[in-house]
Amino acid sequence: MTTYKEVNGTAVQNFAGDYTGAVDGELWFNSTATTFQYKFASTLTSWSAGGNLNTARFDLGGAGTQTAALAFGGGNGNLALTEKYNGSTWTEVTDLNTGRSKLAAAGTQTAALAFGGEVPPSQQTELFNGTNWTEVGDMQVGRETSAGCGTSTAALDFGGSPAPNSTELWNGTNWTEVNNLNTGRQQLAGCGITTAALAFGGNGYALAELWNGTNWTEVADLNTERARLGGVGTSTNALAFGGAPGGKNETESWNGTSWTETANMLTGRHALAGAGTSTTALAFGGFTPPASALTEEFNANVAVGAWSTGGNLNTARRFLAGAGTQTAALGFGGYSTPPAVNQNATELYNGSSWTEVNNLQTARARLAGAGTQTAALAFGGIIPPGIQALTETWNGTNWTEVGDLNDARSEVAGCGTNTAALAIAGAPRASKGKLTELWNGSSWTEVNDLTGVSRNALAGCGTTTAALAFAGEGPPNLVLTELWNGTNWTAVNTMSTGRQKLTGAGISTAALAIGGDGGSASALTESWNGTNWTAAADLGTARSGLASGGTSSSAVAFGGSTPPDSAATEEFTDPGTITKTLTS
Repeated sequence: MTTYKEVNGTAVQNFAGDYTGAVDGELWFNSTATTFQYKFASTLTSWSAGGNLNTARFDLGGAGTQTAALAFGGGNGNLALTEKYNGSTWTEVTDLNTGRSKLAAAGTQTAALAFGGEVPPSQQTELFNGTNWTEVGDMQVGRETSAGCGTSTAALDFGGSPAPNSTELWNGTNWTEVNNLNTGRQQLAGCGITTAALAFGGNGYALAELWNGTNWTEVADLNTERARLGGVGTSTNALAFGGAPGGKNETESWNGTSWTETANMLTGRHALAGAGTSTTALAFGGFTPPASALTEEFNANVAVGAWSTGGNLNTARRFLAGAGTQTAALGFGGYSTPPAVNQNATELYNGSSWTEVNNLQTARARLAGAGTQTAALAFGGIIPPGIQALTETWNGTNWTEVGDLNDARSEVAGCGTNTAALAIAGAPRASKGKLTELWNGSSWTEVNDLTGVSRNALAGCGTTTAALAFAGEGPPNLVLTELWNGTNWTAVNTMSTGRQKLTGAGISTAALAIGGDGGSASALTESWNGTNWTAAADLGTARSGLASGGTSSSAVAFGGSTPPDSAATEEFTDPGTITKTLTS
């Protein structure tokens, strides 16, 4: 029998506890736990929100890649609008010559083909050169709701109405009829090139067929029957997403042999368009109802941070505040039950365990925090039945009362240091939900309000000159994100999932949104890169009303409610690794 050393060039290492030097997949013996263990990189496959189309529409055409896409045509009505995507925003460019919906498409952002559609004569074809559309050779058979794939000089069109079996080949000048699909259908999707294409789904079908340049052959069906779906990729690596009936959010991945269900879209819809590959895809437009401007980005097996278990708080609680870093954090205040009590407890975290230290002067919950483990600020909150304007400063040993907020509030977001902090929005939402105050080390000053809807139970991070405010209770649970430049707030790209009672860590260009309540306690984590939010690894324990400290690559989250009240602490590290134990 071949030994581990013969295969890997080294014997199994023996360590008392965690082997921090282990490479991806390396086996070691944990002599403390008396188990064999190994590590591997933490990865995630997910959809995340991108920038919205300028014009909501459905039954549109799409071409290009995730970071360089083209959207054209569509309904309501027969639109001629064309938009370019740069990975974050859509820009309107030159219209199609003939507005149409239910069309097919092929090519890239700078060399695209639009053909067929719901417009007489429906055999029209147009070529895009990156600037303008030009009419070129008509299709042999006019049709709508067909599928297309390939390039602007070598494309394939198949299915549709009124010729559901028909296949046509484009050579850059003319269309030629070639061998038919085995099963005629409309409202299907397709991908690939003229010598190796895939057709899948359709009205009443889960069927998939493979094109080899001459003939179609039936292959394994989709797991979920659907029509008016999106599709991208190649004949051996494809992605199918969305569709009807209803607004489906299911996504399936094709490996050349079979379909496998993967991460669902954030918003189910049909009559959408797609661009990109099976691992980096873009979905845009569609019908939810109503017509949608939403864009989502799909990324498969992306290396992400991972959460691991830390030491529990001494006092389980929710609606507490936090400050500091992953290895030097501070947790203070909050609410616990039973018995129902506002907490003044303060605890220090050293990266492995929590220690109780001197209490807040005034016990309260739903407060905000800023600063570090040795120099923190606590402000706002609630002591039923009244909201509070109280501010306290922490010097590493004791809390001291200092200047009050100008506007008492609870469920307020905070960021900054104990000498330069922001207090953002809060409850009651109607009167306090946009307010921002600036702390200069001795007093608070009102500055410019948030621009979006009033909100409370939001999160914030950053500094007094560059801050981020996100999510909250609107109603409903909000996805709004705003950026502070030291003077004004500006709306930027939204989160993928609306929620309230979450926590945040990081700075205005690199942040985490952690946990919260989206109807129930949430484990979701999203990562902000200064432009967009993307999905990150979930918390091990879903909870709302939690607190945090640290950065977007090294964070700690603690407390909250699952329910019941939680003492759990988790540490986030990016890039992350996951440790597995071998079992017999």
